[in-house]
Amino acid sequence: MDTLDQKLVSSWFNAHSTVPSSYVQPPECRPGKLIATPGKKIPVVDLGGNDRADTVKHVLKASEEYGFFQVINHGVSKDLMDDILKIFKEFHAMPAKEKVNECYKDPNGSCKLYTSSENYTEGALQYWKDSLTHPCPPSGEYMEYWPQKPTGYREIVGKYTRELRKLGLKILELLCDGLELNPRYFSGGLSEKPTMLVHHYPPCPDPSLTLGLAKHRDPTLITILLQDDQVNGLQVLKDGEWVAVEPIPNAFVVNVGLLLQIISNGRLVGAEHRAVTNSSMARTSVAYFIYPSYESLIEPAQALVNGSTPPLYKSMTFAEFHKNFFHKGPKFEAELHS
Repeated sequence: MDTLDQKLVSSWFNAHSTVPSSYVQPPECRPGKLIATPGKKIPVVDLGGNDRADTVKHVLKASEEYGFFQVINHGVSKDLMDDILKIFKEFHAMPAKEKVNECYKDPNGSCKLYTSSENYTEGALQYWKDSLTHPCPPSGEYMEYWPQKPTGYREIVGKYTRELRKLGLKILELLCDGLELNPRYFSGGLSEKPTMLVHHYPPCPDPSLTLGLAKHRDPTLITILLQDDQVNGLQVLKDGEWVAVEPIPNAFVVNVGLLLQIISNGRLVGAEHRAVTNSSMARTSVAYFIYPSYESLIEPAQALVNGSTPPLYKSMTFAEFHKNFFHKGPKFEAELHS
């Protein structure tokens, strides 16, 4: 059996002139089946405006109609955004054995490098990517297990995640305004366990046959994604059509996760999305997942439920949600409804 360093797509992709059979998607899932619709764009929201009510309106509308939007003038410096993409590209360019060694310092596996999916199984359908993930709570816990290479990793990633926490809470407060919830509804346990997830998609010999990420909804409150602005790859399913999320320089992509769909009692959309590959350039994307503590109760907010608007979803702890989401996959979504 191959070791992880040998399984990484970045270790062997350039030795193949065709897509290995284990990476070939069934015909109905291939990117060639549903072509991204030209002309359609997800909304762009300017967070730097002076009219808060107008900003709330745009964030809420995008979250209700698309479940996706891009934000500009968000307060995170261009230099820091450039630095974080650079450090993750340098990480994925390191020798495979070195990458693996940097990611397995925690006996509990909080920091890990994997390929295809977290539940990698020999012989299963695979996805054209390598991924790095680790917790990044505001307490600084787990930082001792983060990679130390490339040089400056912990300093840059630490600074970036502190800035992303501020931005995440700001966006959640805007959504609270729009939903008429307490402005601090998400500032406690519901947002205290953020996680970094960095995907690296090497060039692919035939992008029409495979995917970087399958169609899915994120198991988060919200996800804040930094795209490589030189390479397309992210697509959102809207009204049965795939819409390409065109990279905008110095913008973040924000998407509503399944947890926020539940808490909003279905008012906000946890949109389905996927990642496609390309034949000429590697693509790196940096996702900041806002997760609750495992003890947090996930249920429709009481303020959004009444006699005429009953709860659409069952109540459960995030620990229950997380376990079922990763064990049952998309089938679990049908079980969420009350």
